[in-house]
Amino acid sequence: MVKKAPRRTAERILEVTLELFNRFGEPNVSTTLISAELGISPGNLYYHYPAKDELINSLFQRYERSLGELLGAGDGVRNVEDAWFFLHSLFEIIWQYRFLYRDLNDLLSKNRLLETHFQAVLRNKERAIRHLLAGMRQHGAVDMDSREMEPTATSMVVVLTYWLSFEYVRDPRHALEPDQAQQALLRGARHVLNLLAPYLEPAQRQHLQQLTGAYGASP
Repeated sequence: MVKKAPRRTAERILEVTLELFNRFGEPNVSTTLISAELGISPGNLYYHYPAKDELINSLFQRYERSLGELLGAGDGVRNVEDAWFFLHSLFEIIWQYRFLYRDLNDLLSKNRLLETHFQAVLRNKERAIRHLLAGMRQHGAVDMDSREMEPTATSMVVVLTYWLSFEYVRDPRHALEPDQAQQALLRGARHVLNLLAPYLEPAQRQHLQQLTGAYGASP
């Protein structure tokens, strides 16, 4: 049996750091805790990532890359079902890097790179949602005046950005635990799409209700 090559230490450090940040929140995780969890010396950790901000920035770059790959798919959304799966996929990426959203204001206040890049993330999200709305309107899924598209897209991005914060405030001890992921993501997708409900063509509105029922997106 051929042995698998050992994972590089830098990769392992990022994986464990992401798990700890997601579980406890970035402000509550020290580099000492990270090195102890990995079973390596602090010096070994500092060799790869000399400062905690470098860990945060490396994880954010991964998030940004994954997000960018998905957002381009917004151009292909034509109806409610497309939008449902697009938004659920978007929430899956957000969940994977949920520490960024849990501690967003704190992180932005301390990290200039995140401050500037997260502004770009918001712009890219809004652009993708505008394309989503335009595609749905073009294919008759929504009846929306062009003047309503910009504020609706912004409202959808607000929910996308702060949904996990809402979940966390509602149940701080359990909301961001892995076993809560599926329902949290389904609720998020449902509430973003509910902003479109007044504009949906009747058959599309009915289909949205069927989707939320089928996937068990509880309030």
